Amino acid sequence: MVITAQQIVETVGAGLWPFARVTGLCMVAPVLGGRLVPIRMRVLLAAVLTLIVVPLSDQPAPEVIGLGAVLIAAREMAIGVAMGFTVQMIFDAMVIGGQSISMSMGLGFATMVDPQRGSVPVLSQFYVVISTLLFLAVNAHLALIGILVQSFALMPPGTSALGATDAWALVGFGSRMFAAAMQMALPALASLLMVNLAFGVMSRAAPNLNLFAVGFPVTMILGFVILAAGVGNVAPALQAVMEDAFRLVAGLATGD
Repeated sequence: MVITAQQIVETVGAGLWPFARVTGLCMVAPVLGGRLVPIRMRVLLAAVLTLIVVPLSDQPAPEVIGLGAVLIAAREMAIGVAMGFTVQMIFDAMVIGGQSISMSMGLGFATMVDPQRGSVPVLSQFYVVISTLLFLAVNAHLALIGILVQSFALMPPGTSALGATDAWALVGFGSRMFAAAMQMALPALASLLMVNLAFGVMSRAAPNLNLFAVGFPVTMILGFVILAAGVGNVAPALQAVMEDAFRLVAGLATGD
């Protein structure tokens, strides 16, 4: 059996471009791209997904493995990174919301190391854990992989790339991330604002009252009570931003 150079180029090209897109998603997507997941496992997952999607991909094989093929691989990786980054902003919204609440109730200095984002407030990490469990409970990670697989049939590698419209849509989704953070944190922020206003009135009525000794523990205790009462607000906010994120991911996958 004689293997020609053209056959080698076609075989490598058939798997190189899909692998670049899959790798881009696995690098930044939540859960799949977490730092707690070993790099070898991420590479193995990308390789397995590539073997699945190669038969679905009908891209033209590169004539020569050179600069043109490398640029196409870079574009494919950019598509995967954009898809994963869009879903990652769901969890960033929870982090921002937790930071806002932490500053209001006096837990801004209580931080812990997040393997994905570095040092974040403990309350933000609490919301990230809840969001991750809900994300896995509704099989959103499987839906993300499903969209990735379908993208190879709708937008074969080497035939298209992210355009200016897609880039602006991705940038504009950042505003949706902040809106989701405020939607999740607004009930607690409004309640804590009323508590701080009450202590402001008390400080005017009793100037000798040590608010740092009284107000700090009371604000923290009331903050935990408010969080316990409003923890059910996390799921609706997460669902709303998740629907918008996957709608954008589907648009990136189809090139629309």
